[in-house]
Amino acid sequence: MAERWVKPVTLEGSIVRLEPLSPDHLDGLAEVGFDESIWRWTLVQPTEINGLRAWVEAAVAQRESGSEMPFATIEAATGRPIGSTRFMSIVPEHRRLEIGWTWVAPAWQRTGANQEAKYLQLRHAFEVLGANRVEFKTDSLNEKANPALLSIGATFEGTFRNHMIMPGGRLRHSNYYSVTREEWPDRKVKLESRIAGFLAR
Repeated sequence: MAERWVKPVTLEGSIVRLEPLSPDHLDGLAEVGFDESIWRWTLVQPTEINGLRAWVEAAVAQRESGSEMPFATIEAATGRPIGSTRFMSIVPEHRRLEIGWTWVAPAWQRTGANQEAKYLQLRHAFEVLGANRVEFKTDSLNEKANPALLSIGATFEGTFRNHMIMPGGRLRHSNYYSVTREEWPDRKVKLESRIAGFLAR
């Protein structure tokens, strides 16, 4: 089998670190991961430990197949799991991938955790993997995620209409955003400045 482009790695930051997701993270994620707001916009919506276990197991299986690379988001100061994110839609022949399935427990929102997680993933994608493009997609109705992606410098590219059927039957339109390799140096400086602001609080 050809060598995989995206390999398991731990990405170290000052606020968070991202480490390969495993069943060992399940109990810690269960302590913070059942707020309804976390899963409101996702296709899978675990509400108890067995549902979250199935979600973790599915993510790990995707890693084993080479189609995704899931991470646990760990609070650097305490070592506590506070969320998750992953590389997905990995297309090595065109050097593009997506950052998605990102969530941070409510108590750690607006602390810089999500900003730094995005920064660590973008830096790894462009500076280690040599990506040409990193993309994001969100529910068009998600009033937090859409402006948040603009705030990190991602470019809105348009809406895929009637893109997914959500739990409950709602037909979702998905907004697409991206950062390209040419844009990364500028976005990197801005993200580092924002993270420094959180650290100075």
